[in-house]
Amino acid sequence: MKLVLAATGASGAIYLQRLLDRLDTREHEVHLVFSTYAKQVVHEELGQLVVPEGVRQHGDKTMNVPFVSGSARFDAMVIVPCSMGTLGRIAAGTSDSTILRAADVFLKERRKLLLVPREMPWNLIHARNVVTLMEAGAIVLPASPSFYGGAETLTQIADTVVDRILDQLDLPSPGMFRWKEPTD
Repeated sequence: MKLVLAATGASGAIYLQRLLDRLDTREHEVHLVFSTYAKQVVHEELGQLVVPEGVRQHGDKTMNVPFVSGSARFDAMVIVPCSMGTLGRIAAGTSDSTILRAADVFLKERRKLLLVPREMPWNLIHARNVVTLMEAGAIVLPASPSFYGGAETLTQIADTVVDRILDQLDLPSPGMFRWKEPTD
């Protein structure tokens, strides 16, 4: 699978780190783009992001990357965390950065685009932008962790969101808690 991961300036760097930790870069081609403020948030929340070997990193001010063109074949893009500002700019169709142009390309080419906002509460503008993007084909997966699977650590709680991201990408998430029918 060819993936683009992007991080914006919203809180929630742990979700990006856990996703990177769980993607096999020997099996998947992974590209990573940070917005200007994403690097600051990562530093404040994690100190440093551990980027696995094989992940290709790109700046947010270049159009000289393959995934900003519809002619390049990529399978999915995940923006995690996705600020409401980025979400709104994607909904408005602006394409003045690598992240925004890539999101626009994934929408126009009908490729999988996952947006993982962590911000709350939402105002009416946020909600309308989310609806606009869902109508355009994006999957909006708010970073709302679940607690019914017995998670005991912050990492395990964050993984409940990452498991859902992996599910949307049709990638394995072997430790995920899944409901099943009770047995007699």
